[in-house]
Order: sequence, then C-alpha cells, then structure tokens
Amino acid sequence: MTNNQYVLDFVEKYRQLMQPDQVVWIDGSKAQIKALTDEAASTGEVIKLNNKLLPGCLYHRTAINDVARVEGRTFICSRQQENAGPTNNWMDPQEAYKKLDAIAEGCMKGRTMYVIPFSMGKVGSPFAKYGIELTDSIYVVLNMNIMTRVGEKVLKKLGDSNDFVRGIHSKVKLEEENRYICQFPEDNTIYSLNSGYGGNVLLGKKCFALRIASYQGWKEGWMAEHMLILGVQKPDGEIKYVCAAFPSACGKTNLAMLIPPETYTKKGYKVFTVGDDIAWLRKGKGGMLYAVNPENGFFGVAPGTNVKSNPNALASTQRGTIFTNVVYIPKTKTVWWEGLDKNPPQNAIDWKGNPWHGGMVDADGKVIKGAHPNSRFTAPAKNCPCISSEFENPKGVPVSAIIFGGRRAKAAPLVYESRDWKHGVFVGSIMASETTAAAAGAVGVVRHDPMAMLPFCGYHMGDYFQHWLDMGKKIKNKPKIFNVNWFRTDEQGNFIWPGFGDNMRVLEWILDRCEGTVDAVETPIGYLPKPEDINLEGLDFSIDQLKSILDVDKKTWLAEADDIEQFFAKFGDKLPKELSMELKKLRKNLRKRS
Repeated sequence: MTNNQYVLDFVEKYRQLMQPDQVVWIDGSKAQIKALTDEAASTGEVIKLNNKLLPGCLYHRTAINDVARVEGRTFICSRQQENAGPTNNWMDPQEAYKKLDAIAEGCMKGRTMYVIPFSMGKVGSPFAKYGIELTDSIYVVLNMNIMTRVGEKVLKKLGDSNDFVRGIHSKVKLEEENRYICQFPEDNTIYSLNSGYGGNVLLGKKCFALRIASYQGWKEGWMAEHMLILGVQKPDGEIKYVCAAFPSACGKTNLAMLIPPETYTKKGYKVFTVGDDIAWLRKGKGGMLYAVNPENGFFGVAPGTNVKSNPNALASTQRGTIFTNVVYIPKTKTVWWEGLDKNPPQNAIDWKGNPWHGGMVDADGKVIKGAHPNSRFTAPAKNCPCISSEFENPKGVPVSAIIFGGRRAKAAPLVYESRDWKHGVFVGSIMASETTAAAAGAVGVVRHDPMAMLPFCGYHMGDYFQHWLDMGKKIKNKPKIFNVNWFRTDEQGNFIWPGFGDNMRVLEWILDRCEGTVDAVETPIGYLPKPEDINLEGLDFSIDQLKSILDVDKKTWLAEADDIEQFFAKFGDKLPKELSMELKKLRKNLRKRS
C-alpha cells in the first residue's frame, strides 16, 4: 500500500518484536471493513445487532478490569522529567521503551497485526495530521474507522514524509499490573499495552489528538484543546461559532448537540455541531482563531443519553454505531442503558455478560446497574441530524467565544465573562470540577482541571499556560472568554438551572456580549449578566432563582483563592507571572468589595 520507507521500517520493527502470524493493512474499503466485522462476530469479539432496528450496529464488552481511562498508568515520556511537568506521570523514554518492548515481545503470536493509516482532520486540510496505528484488535480497527479518516488515501497524502505519529497497541493479556499508555511527544510515538478500552487504545483520540498534538501545537504555534465546537445560527441567518471546554462526562456532547427551546426555534434559531470533544485551533483569516474537529465520529457516554437529554446524540447512534459495555437484549438484538427510558428490559445481559433484568438488586438490596456508568457509543459524525455544513471545511470555522466550565455545586455562578484574554487564561487555569465515571478512581471529588486538559496535556502545564498567553498576542481578533456552571445546587442537592436545551439562554447572552449588544455587571471575578438580560421566556424559572445562581459569594471565593494558590504552587517558576498577578487581583477585588 505504500513505498514510504519510514512507515515500512516502523511496521517491520514491531512485526519482528510482536511476532504476529500475519500483517493486514487497512485500506478503508467497505469490503474489508465488512470482512473484519464478520470475522469479529464469528469469534464473539462483537455481536451484530438487529439490522432492521439498528442497521450496521455492533455490541462489544471490554474486560471487567478495563472500563475507563487509567490516568495512573498513563505516562508522558519526555527526555527531561521537567518537560512532563508536575501534573503528568513521567517515565524516562529509554526505560519506557525497554519496559514496553519486554511486555510486547511475542504478544501477537497466534494473532493478526492490523496496520491502520489514519488522518486526524480531513485528509489534505492545513490542520490535518497523520498517524499509523498497529493493533491486534478488530474492535480497535472498527472504532478507528468511525472516529478517524482511515485508509489508502492517508498513505498517498503522507507520501515519503516521516511526519506521522507512530501508534503501537496490543491487548497482550489485558493485565492491569502491566497496563501502560505511554506518550513520547518528542518522538511522535504512542505505546499502549494491556488495555482494550477505547480511551486507552483508540490512539487517534486523547493520546494523539490531545497529548501528542498539544505538544506539536506548542512547538508549531497552534493549539490542541479538549473542546466542543458548535455554531449558533441567528434568525437573520448569521452563524457564530463557539468552543467550550468541559471535563469528560460534564455535558460536552449535550451542549455540542443542543436543541434550542421552542421560544428560540420559533424565532429561527438553530444550533449546529462541528465537534463534541476535541478542537484544533489556528490563527486564520482576518486575524481570528479558527477551529476544526480532528475527529470523524463521536465516542459518547451512553448512560443518561435519551430522547429528552440529547435527541441528536441518540439519533446519531441509530446506524453504523458500536456500543460498548451497555445492556444487551438477546431477544430483540438491541441495547439499553440507564437513563435511556423508564422501561428496562427483563431478560437481558449486563455489561459483564451476566443475566440481568430491570430492578435487579444485590444481597444488600442495592440496585445492580445493567450498563457500566462509563459505557460508550462510537457513532459516525455524519449521522448527527444537526451536523454542521462546515464539518468538512478544511480551513475550520472562526471562533467568537471560548467557554470553560465544570461541575461546581456552590462556587462558580451560572456564567461570567473574563475581563480580557489574559484574565480569560486565568479563568481557564483555575477550572475545577467534581470527578465523574469517565476516569478510573473516586467519583464526586473536586479537583483542579485547567482548561479540562489536566489528563491530556503532553508537556509542562506551566508552559501550556504560557502558550495560551502567547497565542493571545498572535491573534488580532481574539475570542471573548467565559466560564459557565450548569451544576449549582440548592440546599437539598438538586440542580437549580434546568440545563440541556435551556443552556441556549446563556449562549445567547454570551454571543450578545461578543457583539457588544448587551451590558454586564462588573464583579470581583469578572463580568456577570444583569438578571433581566438572560431570556427566561417560556421557562418556569423565576428571576429570584436566576439571581441565586448569579451570586458571587466573597467568602467562598476567598477560600477558592487559597485553593488556587496551593494549586499554582505546583508549577513553581514555570507559572507565568501574569497568572500570579491575576490571582492577586482576584484577592484584592474580593477584599476591596467585602
């Protein structure tokens, strides 16, 4: 399929190490993908679902010990430990290659090595980056075929170049103690062993599109960010684009595929999805920041996705989708998950492969869930009813606003705007959120997650903050930066803001601020809306309720400032002075107005 000697040498090196019975190159043809699907179905690696109800859809279970990203086993292998920074696990590259090669030696005996040429971004786009992933998993091949642009066209575009990311993956024995997801930013290499879970093995995703690409962007003068991209069309037909960063399972997909409330749709407002998870951003025409989604599909969290919460996401899963770790219903050959509807199946099989029925409890009377909380769907982006006409635009879309947000029960108000780019970088750097099931570990713990990039930044986060500040100097017409929090709770722990489609009301205010058509109130933390400027038309929500979530409690924020100072201390001399100054300004503002 190629005469590129760099590619051929890479494949041959790992063929000799891993010793597969055969090597199969993925050309991206429908015939080859069908043959691989049939093979995986014959071995039980996947189950074909009802072709009338869910055409072309598949079901898969991972190992029980392999259900989420494993941050504790994820390493940045830079030559100097300092370059990985204090927020990444570091391993010396020579030590890492030696350790991984020892685990991988002979691991593909009796198996096939699949060679997947793939493109992040449309092939030939100025944003596009190319990769080759080696894997012994048909599940990985089928997922990469949805999530990226795969096949011969990638090799043709790569030509004789050595500028590609090398991805090495094997399930080996799925041993937790030997599970490693290692990124080598200076070598353009990713090495993943002993996992079969998407976030660890679809190497085009977080491993390449964020960890490696963030490093590439730092060196090349662009940005790789954990952000959705959406377009809001106003009644006059004009479309404005927004990027938004949220930690995993904090509503990114819901916002990316938002359906405006009836009061907006009647006026002609529409929302279009460009991307739900990752954005690559470059300086473009008119001195603006332009964004593309480097992916070609959605790797979404299934539980909670339903016709009310996210009808567009649900519609995206109805054809050519791979479902992982949800409930399987043998009788109908369909799937189910908690939050899909209120009719759980009675004769089903849970994500572990055990008989299961709705309402099932354990010996202590605790409800047994049928789907894993981090169960997933891998769906083609083209399936989405609201996919943007600009999705394939190789030049990307111009960004008017950048939004940061996370789950905070008390501190952050519904929305506030930064004073300028520098303050906006500070707002992104102090993001904190309550953890979810998308990553292994405790759930509900508040942790700092700057720009939602803490698990995904491929280099020192102090340098990452500086890169943000430097990008601001390059961009003449900078996006305005905002922070949102859909998750403020009342005394009983209930969410106050209705969220979902009603987040359009906040987006409207954000875009009005970008156009300078609405005023704001200056507060110690930034600019807040005047309550009357958030449109509550058609919503059973009082102005007093709104005021309660636009509140900035100075005592809470002073405690937050102490917490931020502790977090910033991690970065030592690498923390940009501008961020230290912003923290001082925050404290001064809070005390001055107390």
